[in-house]
Amino acid sequence: MIRNWSETAGRVSRSVRTSPAPVTYGLIAVCSLLFLTGPAAGLHPAYGTGDALLAAQRAYFHRWGVVPAELFEGSARAALTPATALFVHGSWVHLLGNMLFLYVFGVMTEERMGRVQFTLFYVGCGYLALLGYAAANADSEQSLVGASGAISAALGAFLYLFPRARVTSLLPFLFFLPLRFPAWVVLPFWAALQWLAAGRASQGPGVAYLAHLVGFGAGFACAWVRFRRTTKVRSAPAPAPEGEKQP
Repeated sequence: MIRNWSETAGRVSRSVRTSPAPVTYGLIAVCSLLFLTGPAAGLHPAYGTGDALLAAQRAYFHRWGVVPAELFEGSARAALTPATALFVHGSWVHLLGNMLFLYVFGVMTEERMGRVQFTLFYVGCGYLALLGYAAANADSEQSLVGASGAISAALGAFLYLFPRARVTSLLPFLFFLPLRFPAWVVLPFWAALQWLAAGRASQGPGVAYLAHLVGFGAGFACAWVRFRRTTKVRSAPAPAPEGEKQP
C-alpha cells in the first residue's frame, strides 16, 4: 500500500485512505465476482467435476477470451474479446496475483488520472496489450485471458507519474527478504524480466509476457502524453508483490 502520498502531491489534496478509488475497487470486485461464479473457481456445482469441469472451463475461456486465430477474421464477437478477456482469470493464483497488483498500483494511478480517464486508460491499454500479443501469435488457437496487460499499463503509468515512490519487493534470489527500492528501479527491472521471458517463449502462447510488455509501454506512453507538461508526484514508500505468472 502507498501511504500519505498526498502530503507531497502538490495539487492532489486527498490521500488514498480518505479518497477511495472506485474504479480500481470496482474492477477488483467485478473480476472477483466473475471468477467466483465461473467454472475456473471450481465452486459452482452446475459446471460439474472432473472432465466435465475441464470442458466447461475450456468453453468459457474460448467464449470470453482472445483466440488469436479467430480475432482477425472480421467477426464482431471476436473483436470484443480483447476487452472481455480483461475480466476473466484462469485460476485462483492468477486472479489473486493480478488483483493485488491492481490494488497496489491502480489506486494512486486512478487518483492522479481521474476516474473517467483511468477507466478509458485501463480498458484501452488492456485491449492494445492483448491485441499486440494476438498479432504476434496470429495462428494460435489457444485462448488468452487475464487483466495483466491492463495492469501492466498501470505499472507503466505509475513509473512515469511516481518514479521516486519506494516499492517493497520480495526477491527470491535474496531469500525473499523485503527490500525497498524506488519505482524507477523496480519497475524497469520487472519490464526487463518480461522482455527476457518473452524472448524465450518460443513454444507459442502460454504466459503472455509480450502482452505485459505492450501494456507497460502503452501505459508509460499514455501517462507521458497526458502529464508531460505537469509536475510528477513524489510519493511515500509503497510495498508491492513480486510478478505473476499468467496474463
